[in-house]
Amino acid sequence: MIGKCLFPVAGYGTRFLPATKSMPKEMLPIVNKPLVQYGVEEAIEAGMVNCALVTGRGKRAIADHFDISFELEHQIAGSSKELYLEGIRDVIEQGVFTMVRQRAMLGLGHAILSGEPLIGEQPFGVVLSDDLCLNQNGPGVLSQMAALYREFQCSIVAVQEVPMEEIDKYGVVAGVAERPGLTRVSRMVEKPPKEEAPSNLAVIGRYILTPDIFDIIRDTPPGRNGEVQLTDALQVQASAGRVLAYQFDGLRFDCGSVPGFVEATQYVYENYYGRA
Repeated sequence: MIGKCLFPVAGYGTRFLPATKSMPKEMLPIVNKPLVQYGVEEAIEAGMVNCALVTGRGKRAIADHFDISFELEHQIAGSSKELYLEGIRDVIEQGVFTMVRQRAMLGLGHAILSGEPLIGEQPFGVVLSDDLCLNQNGPGVLSQMAALYREFQCSIVAVQEVPMEEIDKYGVVAGVAERPGLTRVSRMVEKPPKEEAPSNLAVIGRYILTPDIFDIIRDTPPGRNGEVQLTDALQVQASAGRVLAYQFDGLRFDCGSVPGFVEATQYVYENYYGRA
């Protein structure tokens, strides 16, 4: 059973300026729930109740969100508005939240390494809150990946097919089919031009990683844009046949972009809002 999930939430969210000038991008709401809460709920559903947040300056609102607000609770106690807090109360009761700061924005690999003290020597999930993943008809993406981990005991990345015109925005994988929807990765490339992309299978913001990834990242030099890329570290594992790419069941919305954020908001409003 994987019990911990890492949330790199230190980024600046510059594509949403000026909204993110003083508010963490992970707190942007899809209808009435922050992006980061969707990710935490997905992790808890998968049994990953220990949520490790890699934060940065100006991110206090995330920590406050996963804590009790006594003043607010007092003001709305006994009113119909208490109903709106039920979801986050459940999350706070079920989850355990720890935090560490990433002192400089040096890439996703560096963010993962910054979370090592909160994870220790055990496999763990990773959620990038920019990617909202929803599955109306079954378990969430992390639950699906956790089941695969129990079977294969290796690192797993979530992937989906994307148009070649957009492939340079993603890490890209290629390899040999293990079975339908599951590829044993032999090659990973970070944001290649479409002429050099080994496939159209793009990595999205869900991972299960084995703890040896920390030592690999430590030995990984800065790559594209001078950042420590998680893709480069995963390539080391993939070269030994120890990374799987999983085409998951469900939908993924790129909420790191304005069009994707609007699309997600519309979808959640039409399919989820008002339930319960």
